Amino acid sequence: MLSLFARLPWIHRALIAFFSAFMVIALLLPAPQELRQHESFYQVGKAYPLSINIDALIQQQSVPQLVFLRWEKHTIGSGDSMALLFQRAGLSSRLLYQLTSTNKEIERQLTRVRPGDAFQLGFDSDNQLVQIARQINPFETFLITKSEDGYVSSLDKKEVNYQYNYAEAMITSNFWNAAASAGLTPNQIMELAGIFGWDIDFSLDIRSGDTFKILYQEKVVEGEVVDRGKIIAATFTNQGDTFKAILDDKTGSYYDENGRAMKKAFLRSPLDFRRVSSNFNPSRRHPVTGKVRAHRGTDYAAPVGTPIWAAGDGIVQKSSYNQFNGNYVFIKHSNTYITKYLHLTKRTVKTGQRVKQGQTIGTLGGTGRVTGPHLHYEFLVNGVHRNPRTVKLPQSKSLAGKAKTTFIANAKLRLDKLERYGQLLATP
Repeated sequence: MLSLFARLPWIHRALIAFFSAFMVIALLLPAPQELRQHESFYQVGKAYPLSINIDALIQQQSVPQLVFLRWEKHTIGSGDSMALLFQRAGLSSRLLYQLTSTNKEIERQLTRVRPGDAFQLGFDSDNQLVQIARQINPFETFLITKSEDGYVSSLDKKEVNYQYNYAEAMITSNFWNAAASAGLTPNQIMELAGIFGWDIDFSLDIRSGDTFKILYQEKVVEGEVVDRGKIIAATFTNQGDTFKAILDDKTGSYYDENGRAMKKAFLRSPLDFRRVSSNFNPSRRHPVTGKVRAHRGTDYAAPVGTPIWAAGDGIVQKSSYNQFNGNYVFIKHSNTYITKYLHLTKRTVKTGQRVKQGQTIGTLGGTGRVTGPHLHYEFLVNGVHRNPRTVKLPQSKSLAGKAKTTFIANAKLRLDKLERYGQLLATP
């Protein structure tokens, strides 16, 4: 057989060898079904995991290496400056100048500082300053970041969500303690008093048994309550009368359930609510002379130096001193209304000066014929003394037309929500 193969022409021998080798290789290959790729059957609309070789992707792509920073916290102290803070951090004044010269926003953030302001400084492995972070509020952080061309600024904002919260209380001793016990912050307490301050004199009119309910916003960042928002709706029952106030989102002002403005032309009380020495009494016996004399006003006892506010817009009719009134200020609000403020420690306005409601016109004191420091406040209507606590006050502009209709509908929804929250709280 071999001799026969050897006698064949060489081209024939080559072809036989080639086909023999091909047959051997074919016998050694896997079955055809083993060559097929793995088949998977997928349903429409169903999610399936995707297997990705992350290491291979990183090798294939040019991914910048992460920079790990070393952070230092520095705080502005009393009498401190950013230059001193940089000095403590081992940074040069030249770098501070470079930063403040970059843009107006960086200059403002690094020069307008107050005691307590905190800065986070981020350094790389070579101790080079890479980033400065200043937290503006719980959801905003101002960033200064090093780039190839110097430094750039940006504002990192976290998403802020809002939710409602509710508080209520019955007053037993005083309004402030009741509100604080209900969980309100000092700012919320003053805001609540400000909303109803045109209808209720919080220095004189509050009684044991008065109640209030409020619905307010809370700001939520990453699932955590970081701040209190505005009061959305509130009711206040004072000596049997119930007042309601609802926020109008468009104007940012408060109105009652019928769209009438809560804000009036005059404040009920021209100072923060504190203790009071005597109420309005037209038959009051004068504390110095002992004679029965009409006490045509209201006395407010408060710490010396307490700011006294203008009860309404107007022009200072008289700012002067005499032995009876001490330092005093008279304000003419129109041809109808005049308010008078007596026994001030000092006056901060001059005769003829125009003033705005809530503007400080002086400070409480004990000048003139008095037995102790207090503010004597008078309210005159067409030249006649009226009790400022009960006189009907002219209102500011109320809502009208479509704005009123929309507000009344929204007010009902918010008052209903206020009541529902109260019912839930009352449910054992």
